[in-house]
Amino acid sequence: MRKGPYKFSTKDKTRINEAIRAKELRVIGASGENLGVISVTEALQAAEKARMDLIEISPKAKPPVAKIMDFGQYRYEKKRKDSEVKAKSHVTETKSVQVKIGTGEHDQQLKAKRVSEWLNDGHRVKVDLFLWGRYKYMEPNFLKERLERFLKIIPAEYKMADDIKKSPKGFSCTLERLGKSVKGPKIIDKVAPSDDQEVNEESKPDHKPVAASKKKSLDELLESGMI
Repeated sequence: MRKGPYKFSTKDKTRINEAIRAKELRVIGASGENLGVISVTEALQAAEKARMDLIEISPKAKPPVAKIMDFGQYRYEKKRKDSEVKAKSHVTETKSVQVKIGTGEHDQQLKAKRVSEWLNDGHRVKVDLFLWGRYKYMEPNFLKERLERFLKIIPAEYKMADDIKKSPKGFSCTLERLGKSVKGPKIIDKVAPSDDQEVNEESKPDHKPVAASKKKSLDELLESGMI
């Protein structure tokens, strides 16, 4: 067995080497071969011969499953897998941006860029054309056209989740990502520019985590307790 500081991982409760309590284990060898169900003594001897650690990777299996490998490498691989799973678990929110008639071109560009970033992250974006005073009584088609101008400068590929319609603030629409990524000034459906400086966020976690792809290797099945 490899001589080292690891006997028990207090962080993730992974038992290794002499800390393993089971009398018998189903053991995966250093080269990935199945050593079958053997006593913990035999498993420790095999690990010592390979100059590696005996790591209990599936303690709830009957019998528990252990693997012969370097514990440092095991921790690295586990951390990488955990990161991949976390990356695939994405919560979608509905963001909100407000524009006004009269907002300068520079401010519109900044808002359009922010919308593009949200879309690229997989969020939906509600765009409000805020109307006040005399603007509330202007021709609806003219006001819609003002909102479409803002949509057209958004440097992203998207689709209309909700078409432009009257709202308590004025006119609004909702955009969502088209496809897996949003890059480049490709515009789908209606789109247009507008104004204001206030960018609000409405956090509405309305999506479920994306399921991780199925693992096919023996190691993964063993680690998940399937065998």
